[in-house]
Amino acid sequence: MVGVSERNDRRRRSGVSRRTFVKAVGASGTAAGLAGCTSRGQSSNPNVLQWAADDDVKTNIETIEKALYNAGLDESIEFEVLAGNEQTGARQAQYQRWLSANLSEPDLLLVDSGWAIPFIARRQLLNLSDHMSEQTLKKVNNEYFQGSVITGKSNSGDLYAIPMFSDFGTIQYRKDLVKKAGFSPDKENWATEGISWKKFSKVTEKVKKENNFDYGFTFQASVYEGLSCCDFNEFITSWGGTYFGSVKNLLGPVGQRPVTLDTQNVIDSVKMIRTFIHGNDAPNTLNGYAGNIAPRAVLSWTEETSRAPFTNGNAVMHRNWPYSININGAKEVFGENLGVMPIPYGVKEGQAKEKELGGLASALGGWNVAINPNSKKKQKALQVLEAMTKDSFKLKMFETIGWIPPEPQVLDSKRARNVPIMGRYVDTLKIAGKNALPRPVSVVWPQESGKIAQSVHSAYSGDAAPKQAMSQLNSQIKEIENYNQ
Repeated sequence: MVGVSERNDRRRRSGVSRRTFVKAVGASGTAAGLAGCTSRGQSSNPNVLQWAADDDVKTNIETIEKALYNAGLDESIEFEVLAGNEQTGARQAQYQRWLSANLSEPDLLLVDSGWAIPFIARRQLLNLSDHMSEQTLKKVNNEYFQGSVITGKSNSGDLYAIPMFSDFGTIQYRKDLVKKAGFSPDKENWATEGISWKKFSKVTEKVKKENNFDYGFTFQASVYEGLSCCDFNEFITSWGGTYFGSVKNLLGPVGQRPVTLDTQNVIDSVKMIRTFIHGNDAPNTLNGYAGNIAPRAVLSWTEETSRAPFTNGNAVMHRNWPYSININGAKEVFGENLGVMPIPYGVKEGQAKEKELGGLASALGGWNVAINPNSKKKQKALQVLEAMTKDSFKLKMFETIGWIPPEPQVLDSKRARNVPIMGRYVDTLKIAGKNALPRPVSVVWPQESGKIAQSVHSAYSGDAAPKQAMSQLNSQIKEIENYNQ
C-alpha cells in the first residue's frame, strides 16, 4: 500500500517505492533492472541461491543474510540477488516468462501479495504445504495476519507463499492541531478504536479552517491500480459494501460469486467522497458530512503526490501506507505530533448486511516469498523460508529495513515497540493488520481493475452520477465474471 509506476502501486498499497522508504530509514541504494533476464547461466555453486527480489533486498542482503543465520539458517547458504524492475507489473511478467519456460533459476521469488494468486492457480509455485514442517505451517496458518496469509494460498487451502512483510492503509493526522482544536484523540482511543467518517469530516473541516490550510484530507484517487485495489476498497468496506457480496469472495471463485457494486452501501461511500471533494451543495452528496475538505487534485494523486502536502504542513489528514509514517514521524517533520489511526468507518461493525463488513477496514499490501518448483536447490530454499518465520528475523527486518512483521504477537513485542518512530504506532498497525482486506485479485482482476478505477474516478469527479456509474460498473464486472466461468 505511487505519476506512478506499477511498482509504486504495489508499495502504495503495499507502501510506496520501497527505495523511497529505505531512504527514509537510512538505507541507500540504486535501482537496478532484472540482471541477466532470461539468458543467465545457472549458478555453479550448489550453496548459492538465486533470489529474484527488489533493490531493497539487494541493498540490504548482508543484513538479511546475518539475520537468517541468527535465525538458524546454515551459514554455507548464500544469495545472488536479482534486483527486479521498479514496476511490479514488469516483474510479474518477467516471472511469468521464467516459470513458463520451466527455468530452474531463480530459486526464490519475492512475489507481490497482489499477484501471487494467478501463479498459484497455474501451479507455477512450489506447494509449501507438501514440503514445509508441520510446525512452521501451523505457525503461518494460525498466527500470521490472515489477510496476508490468504494471498499465498490456493482455493484448496494449500500454502504456496509465505508473507515476508505486510502493509496496511491508515490515516495519519496532525495530532497537535487536532488537540488544539478541542478534540481528544488519546482519551477517545483514536489509535485503536478509530472514528466515524462523519466525525472525521468535521474534525478535518475545523482544523483546516483554524490553521488556514489549503488541504484537509489528502488521499489517492487517480485512475490507477491503487484506486481500485485500495482506497475505493477501503471506503466501500467501511460503509458495509464490497465487490463480491462478502470479503471471503474477494479472491474468487470467479463466475460463482455475486457482484455487489450497485448496493446502497457502495453508492453512499461514493457520495461521501463527492461531498469531501465538491461540498454539500453539489449534487449526489451526503447530508451531515463536512464538505470541501479534499481538493480536486486528489483525482490525479497517487501516494507520493498526495503525501507531499501533508509532509509539508499544509493538510490535516492523510491516507497512506506505513512507509510515510516513518517519514512524517521523524523529528524533523512532525515527530510525536503525528497521530495515526485506522481508516474511519461509515457504519459500525455488525451494522452491515454481512457481519465482516463495516467498521475498521484497511487495504492489504506487502510481499511474500515463494519457491520456484523447478529449482534444483529446493531443500536449501525451504530452509530459508523456515528461517524467515523466526521471530528474531522478523524483528530485525522491522528494526533495520522497516518491514512490518506479518504476525501480530511479534508486532506487539517490547522489542518492536522500541523501534524508532514506527514503534510508537504498533497498536494501530496491529489493528489495521487484523482488519486488513486483501486486494480482490483473481485471474480476471487485470480486466476488472481498470474498469473499476475508471468508473469510480468518473463518479468521484462528477462526470457520472454515483448510482448510474456503479450500476454500469456492476454490469461490466458481471460480464467479465460470467465470461470467465
